[in-house]
Amino acid sequence: MGEQSLKDKTVKGVVWSGLERFSVQGVSFLVMLVVARLLSPSDYGLVAMLAIFLAVARTLIDSGFSQALIRKQDRTETDNNTVFYFNIVVSLLLYLLLFIIAPLVSDFYQEPQLTLLMRVQCIVIIINSFAVVQRALLTASINFKVQAQASLISAIVSGGFAIYLASSGYGVWTLVFQQLLSAAVNVLLLWRLSSWRPKLMYSWQSFRELFSFGSKLMAVGLIDTIYNNLYQIIIGKIFSAASLGFYSRAFHFSELPSSNITGILQRVTYPVLCNIQNDAASLRNNYRKLLRVSAFVIFPIMCTMAGVAHPMVQLLIGEKWDYAATLLIPICFAMMWYPIHAINLNLLQVKGRSDLFLKLEIIKKIIIVSVLIASIPFGLLFMCYSRIATSVICLFINTYYTGKLIQIGFIQQMKDLAGTLVASLIVFTSVIFVISLVDNLILKLLAGLTLAVVIYMGISFLFKYKEVEYLKSIIKK
Repeated sequence: MGEQSLKDKTVKGVVWSGLERFSVQGVSFLVMLVVARLLSPSDYGLVAMLAIFLAVARTLIDSGFSQALIRKQDRTETDNNTVFYFNIVVSLLLYLLLFIIAPLVSDFYQEPQLTLLMRVQCIVIIINSFAVVQRALLTASINFKVQAQASLISAIVSGGFAIYLASSGYGVWTLVFQQLLSAAVNVLLLWRLSSWRPKLMYSWQSFRELFSFGSKLMAVGLIDTIYNNLYQIIIGKIFSAASLGFYSRAFHFSELPSSNITGILQRVTYPVLCNIQNDAASLRNNYRKLLRVSAFVIFPIMCTMAGVAHPMVQLLIGEKWDYAATLLIPICFAMMWYPIHAINLNLLQVKGRSDLFLKLEIIKKIIIVSVLIASIPFGLLFMCYSRIATSVICLFINTYYTGKLIQIGFIQQMKDLAGTLVASLIVFTSVIFVISLVDNLILKLLAGLTLAVVIYMGISFLFKYKEVEYLKSIIKK
């Protein structure tokens, strides 16, 4: 694939992946604004208690096979079908296991409702397993248009249904049925819009080949999934369902820009970088550009969100959720580094070093869990602030092997990102100061957002940030 063709596919991939992520999340966000006013923090907390089981199941079903299929340049129909049937069998076994242990989970959290909630909600595991291969093949070909169409339609349909259920008094079941309907519609559309269909074939040789690479990513995924949901487990167990509801809403707000931009970058850059994995100079140049552009976009967004957290949350979902805004501020500063972590880890996969990927994740999680446990006695807010420290520590660890593999380590990356980081922190402090002078919530939010845009763009143009020109070229394409 020529460099120009690769660049064009990358731009198209970013655009369509971005449209999918932000259109779907935009619809989901609007639905959440309505539903959150009708439901209680405890309703969201109950669903959040089950999040880890669904996340672990997704990781086990995929087993790294999606990434293995995407990375394999000479994939065959046998490979595709092997992954397809493996996913379905594993999903059925996992659902059976989760169905059996549901009462134990309910006893652990001392929430009797969780038994039935878990047994119904976990059906989504089986539904999603039917489209893993379709998504992998579409991603490998950098075709996100079909995925965008399927995701957006499913979000609209399930969102409308959720608003109806919430207004009809279905409570926590609103969130459960919304997930099930969204998954079902998405899978049906992917089958309708994708050309791939399963055939009756399976190969243990193919399984072993894909699993040798994917198994390490599965282990990494499991470690990462358990860690990402560890806060929910501890908060739900030690504090309360309402506290977990506040935390989950705060985390949801921070995820809207951070995780979605990261998801776009990972989905598009992984197959793109795989195509140039043997061209060291091109890999380094594209890698640094990706880091700079991702930080240029996400850092100011997260700092601005932290600055306007209180007026934003109170206006959007009501004053009863104000404590979520307090938690959102430190979470934003922790999550702003998330895209940088992801791009660094993507490189290890591109270079085929899933062994290093696993090693790094084990080291990081030991450190992170230690910090988390130490922070519990100081309360929920302190636990959120401790995430900032662990995020920076993890960044240092992630960049160690990046420096070894392509000579772009922690120091070089910090030099590349320094200008953007300083500008974003100036935005945060300016917004905090200005909104403290205003009483009206709407004026606080408008003043904060306007000031953030003016200051950040002013600094970017004044100091001629390279990222501005690169983003201009993407928009023109």
